[in-house]
Amino acid sequence: MSSSRFLAIAESRSRNRIAIEEKGRRSDLFGCNVFNEHKMLQFLTKEALESVKGAIVSGSKIDRRIADQVAEAIKGWAISMGATHYTHWFQPLTGATAEKHDAFFDLLSDGTALEKFGGSQLVQQEPDASSFPSGGIRNTFEARGYTAWDPTSPAFIYGTTLCIPTIFVSYTGEALDNKAPLLRALGAIDDAATGVAKYFDKNVSKVNATLGWEQEYFLIDKALAHSRIDLMLTGRTLVGNVAAKGQQLDDHYFGVIPNRALSFMSDLEQECIKLGIPVKTRHNEVAPNQFELAPVFEEANLAVDHNLLLMDVMDKIADRHNFKVLFHEKPFLGINGSGKHNNWSLATDTGVNLLSPGSTPMKNLQFLTFFINTIKAVDNYEELLRSSIASASNDHRLGANEAPPAIFSIFIGTQLSSVLDELEGVSKGKLSPEEKTELKLNVVGKIPEILLDNTDRNRTSPFAFTGNKFEMRGVGAKTNCAKPMTILNTIVAKQLKDFKKEVDALIDKKNLKKDEAIFNVLREYIKTSKKIRFDGDGYSKEWENEAKKRKLSNNKNTPEALDILSTKETLDLFKSMKVMSEVEIGARKEVELDSYIMHLQIEGRVYSELVYNHIIPAAIAYQNTLIKNVTGLKEIYGAAHKGFSEGQLAMIEEMGEHLTKIKKMADAMNDAMLKANLEKNSHKKALSYCNGIKPYFDGIREHADELEKLIDDNLWPMTKYRELLFIK
Repeated sequence: MSSSRFLAIAESRSRNRIAIEEKGRRSDLFGCNVFNEHKMLQFLTKEALESVKGAIVSGSKIDRRIADQVAEAIKGWAISMGATHYTHWFQPLTGATAEKHDAFFDLLSDGTALEKFGGSQLVQQEPDASSFPSGGIRNTFEARGYTAWDPTSPAFIYGTTLCIPTIFVSYTGEALDNKAPLLRALGAIDDAATGVAKYFDKNVSKVNATLGWEQEYFLIDKALAHSRIDLMLTGRTLVGNVAAKGQQLDDHYFGVIPNRALSFMSDLEQECIKLGIPVKTRHNEVAPNQFELAPVFEEANLAVDHNLLLMDVMDKIADRHNFKVLFHEKPFLGINGSGKHNNWSLATDTGVNLLSPGSTPMKNLQFLTFFINTIKAVDNYEELLRSSIASASNDHRLGANEAPPAIFSIFIGTQLSSVLDELEGVSKGKLSPEEKTELKLNVVGKIPEILLDNTDRNRTSPFAFTGNKFEMRGVGAKTNCAKPMTILNTIVAKQLKDFKKEVDALIDKKNLKKDEAIFNVLREYIKTSKKIRFDGDGYSKEWENEAKKRKLSNNKNTPEALDILSTKETLDLFKSMKVMSEVEIGARKEVELDSYIMHLQIEGRVYSELVYNHIIPAAIAYQNTLIKNVTGLKEIYGAAHKGFSEGQLAMIEEMGEHLTKIKKMADAMNDAMLKANLEKNSHKKALSYCNGIKPYFDGIREHADELEKLIDDNLWPMTKYRELLFIK
């Protein structure tokens, strides 16, 4: 049998195996490793169940006696599932997750062994906080920090460990994590949106922000990834000549998923389903070796937890399949990078999506209210929203004609724009019966038909309305969704509170009817938020010029984007909404700046190692080979050798030029880093790295990639793009 025939049969059998594994009903497995409501019904007393539900729905406290009952129930379930340890699973300001495992095993004073887990272990722990970034909230020697149980995100078992989602706070109560501010922001949007939703339905008692993320990622053969120090230490390739074939044929996007990748995806999805992560969609993305996974929408806090858990699970499953997962926003030059689109909406406890129109003018007025208020919120705080997606790695992607530009704008489509234009023309004050009829039947009443036909999408828009949700497209692939979701929910909550005050004032003081008051306020919002709306090409130079005229921010790098966090407007916003204190905001800015500096610092050090220890020695070795060849030709042909060695001599000279330039750049970069590292002010230091050091990276890369083209393939010290990028 031919080898090609054998491989074809093997691939067919492998696909059949995957298909058989996936025939099982995933709904039967869903959440089997999660202490969800179904498990609570089985293991909790009625009193404990009602207390936990109260904490989830209304945020009421669980007293210690009930906590002991819940802990005993969770312990019994976890041990029955094979768990031996428990951990408080939290989100420090590193952007990842953290955990410290403790065994259920304990000893009594008489030496008797038993499994022990009480309410105190469930509700609160005291991990060492000294080595986590705090942005100056506490000194390094002040190690005390507390993790506190978040009952709104259910505990789960991963491996043999019971994981309890928690917040992480300092001894003095400030948030040291990304979850605590998110929970506060979600509480703010619940309160504000519920108040407005009651204009339309008195039965609404709670509004949840919902999130559906779309996770893009690359899969690279593990052995090949380990052969590149830049990939292993920075998550991206710092040098590398673009492969002859990349994504130019558009043959990878939505193509047949490579068998090896499909096997990985199948195992990943099985694990996700067990952990209650409702994964639904998988497909090839634009670039070779790039893929996407997306779940069903969930409540935002749970969705954030699930995305962080997913990335950890992906790493572990990839390792089993001899893959390395890359979450860096720009791991390869010349092909698309990876993002994590955040699809956001608001849902009531009565089952209504507040950003989806309905069958009646009243329901459509409700839709317009939340739709226009969201636009107004983004218009007011576009620069702050931009700061939430700023990072050293995402700077490579934003504005690179493969992701939204750094300029924040909103796409709503021409048809919805025309609806807003008509509403803008509504007369101010009380409406005549004819105006009310025209408005409700001919403008508001037609919205469902408009959205039904409005299927176009603008992929260059940072914040696009896509039918029944807004899609925030600039979020980086490895970003913790809690960061943009905290800011988005806070600014919309603030806007809705302001809206309700204005509407109530018109009803009370101007004696306007509710509908008239709402229309009057929305009319003004449409006028004052026009500058944020843009339906054209976000990549064009014309838009950049137009955005400047509209006075929209265009912060192209992280140090610039983070400046907004120090403004009085930002501090007042978070203080008024009780989401973050001035200390907590300042700490986050400091942490983000330090992270930016350290990422560029690491990349600079890796560049230095690549130049001195890999690229220059390889170039000299090949030069010596060519010199030896030229010398041999001279010995044989004498003066006539030049006719035979012109190519070799030209290559020797060309490599010499690149060697001289690449060494000068590496030397200058190292000197600049030494100087920048003396700077004490984080913002000035970040700007030094951004403007004084980062430019050397591109120069070094240019000469390294030219040398890669010239040097013997057998002598080049790093795995090339053509070897990294095509899974079979």
